[in-house]
Amino acid sequence: MLCLIIGALLLASIGCATSNYTPFVGAVVATQHPLVAQYSITHFNSGFSAWVEFGTDTNYGRQTSVVNDTVSIAGGVMMNIFVAGMLPQKTYHMRAHVDSPTGPWVDQDHTFTTGALPAGTPGASSPPPFPAITVTQPTSGLTPAPGVELLALTSPTAQAVVVDLQGNVIWYCPGTAEPVKPMDNGHFIIVGPTDLQEVDLTCKVLRDVSLDQVNQSLQSQGYSFTVPPPLGLIGGNPFHHDVVVLPNGHWIALCQIAKTFTDLAGYPGTTNVVGDALIDIDPNGNVVWAWSSFEHLDVHRYPYFGLPDWTHSNAIVYTADGNLLLSMRHQSWILKIDYANGTGSGNVLWTLGKDGDFTLLAGDSSQWFYAQHYPYILSVDGSKTTLAVYDDGNFRIGSDGVTCGPPPAPPCYTRATIFEVDESNYLATLAWQYLPGFFSFWGGSINSLSNGDIEFDNSAPSNFAGSSILEVTQTDSPQVVWEMDIAGGAGVGAYRGYRIPSLYPGVTWQK
Repeated sequence: MLCLIIGALLLASIGCATSNYTPFVGAVVATQHPLVAQYSITHFNSGFSAWVEFGTDTNYGRQTSVVNDTVSIAGGVMMNIFVAGMLPQKTYHMRAHVDSPTGPWVDQDHTFTTGALPAGTPGASSPPPFPAITVTQPTSGLTPAPGVELLALTSPTAQAVVVDLQGNVIWYCPGTAEPVKPMDNGHFIIVGPTDLQEVDLTCKVLRDVSLDQVNQSLQSQGYSFTVPPPLGLIGGNPFHHDVVVLPNGHWIALCQIAKTFTDLAGYPGTTNVVGDALIDIDPNGNVVWAWSSFEHLDVHRYPYFGLPDWTHSNAIVYTADGNLLLSMRHQSWILKIDYANGTGSGNVLWTLGKDGDFTLLAGDSSQWFYAQHYPYILSVDGSKTTLAVYDDGNFRIGSDGVTCGPPPAPPCYTRATIFEVDESNYLATLAWQYLPGFFSFWGGSINSLSNGDIEFDNSAPSNFAGSSILEVTQTDSPQVVWEMDIAGGAGVGAYRGYRIPSLYPGVTWQK
């Protein structure tokens, strides 16, 4: 019966193949997401792989990853491929390419028309979900690196957003995302106030780890702390700022915790101090390793932002030797923590930054990073690591020992930086920097692009009412290759913004 059905369908949907017997059928349908289509391929047997190319005409131009997974249906199997990365309210062409034991097969062309972006309610209290975005290329003759831009916005309604290099929205997930990060399996992980969620391209939640689940696991295993509910003006959300996905499938979450102290310097009486925890969660949702700042750092050190928000960490990095880096904004330090792939003591192996464990060669106090965000490992060579850091610059201490700030203090300024870090000799060198000429007092990210350029997000540049993302050449005299400006207003900004090759692992979109 299935043969008759598929045979009939093939009369209307015949592709081309290198064999005479290719009972594949392709079909395209809409999903719950207005910018995502589902391309389904049916066949008698499993054991085939497929990918889809798509574009606004039959030249296509973009493609998905190769998919191998199938689901059983009556008398055969079906493979579903999500097609994403399309503009709203536009007709696209797409076709599947199949590799099977009976030979390759290419489906006929299908068309799909995307839906509209969600609209905001008029009025200041309900702004549109997507801010106005403009893109320029200030330096002629320079070409930006390929890919698309992943944004973690502070928009009230849509925070996980991907735009093309012209600034057009091509994908989003509604709701909170502080931040959103791509996963190696093609999904995205999103940090919400009280949940960590893995979602597919339609924003369907595939895995959810809640605050209650984490706390139950912490309590059952006898850890000395739990994660409190939102701490209001003191700190913010229980899950905050970052999460890292490990090669073994574990998630390491950054959480805010609190502890009460009495008569700390400058704070007489009782102070509820807010610190940070790192929590390793296995694929079953169990906590298998945890770290508390209160157990490994001196609570009497609060040199920049004061209390109660003591540490205010904002990024986690998994290192090649199985340990963790933690960016601690309110300490102006990057810590290396003994994680040892889940067997470590949690001891702080070193601190990088002013008054830390490293000597900064050929530099004074002004050359250290201050209130930094998003350390990003560019390369590792033995004990030497090349590390990009977004240097916000709050409370920067100048070469004369004077701290920046409002007049009459010297003005603060922001930099994109690259440091060479020699762990064996505890030496650090400022290898490269770019000063864009403004001060961004919060947020930010930085990474290296495929063409060697450096891209960095400025969440609140003082010369612009909103956020800006710059791609610059990694040269002695950097040139701005590409700039994206995100309009501010109603609390909208980009906590992070960085280039990803495409919406699919292993695939780079050139346009």
